[in-house]
Amino acid sequence: MSVEDNKAVVGRWFTEFWGPDHNPGVIDELAAPDIRFEYSIHAPLRGRDQVREFARTFRAAFPDLGFEGTADLIAEGDYVVGQWKGGGTQTGDAFDDIPVGALPAGTGRRMQFTGMTVLKVEDGLITEEIGLDDGVTALKQLGLIPQD
Repeated sequence: MSVEDNKAVVGRWFTEFWGPDHNPGVIDELAAPDIRFEYSIHAPLRGRDQVREFARTFRAAFPDLGFEGTADLIAEGDYVVGQWKGGGTQTGDAFDDIPVGALPAGTGRRMQFTGMTVLKVEDGLITEEIGLDDGVTALKQLGLIPQD
């Protein structure tokens, strides 16, 4: 696939997986069966089932969750890089996929943070999503680590 094809796959993933109008079906359509999925404030994941469960629980805790790109995607070969911002308000279920604590249900705490993600696209499927996020900001906003 071309670099432009790979950027189109990632653009759709950002919109349908990470955007405010989440489409769970995009996981089976665009994620490789053994996708590697890692962000600093969440446990590393492997495979579609783990990614699906992560999305379900994250969105159940943060019903208004949404992320969007803040710059054009850049790509070389199989790799596509995206810069983003986003967040949500924890008005739903309890959430414990955080390295330094857990949130009880419905805290009303809002997180808004930024990051960059490198995705590897092979034969039209995302095989890796490795993100570097401003997790410290999110953890402070959620009250899980002290504010300065």
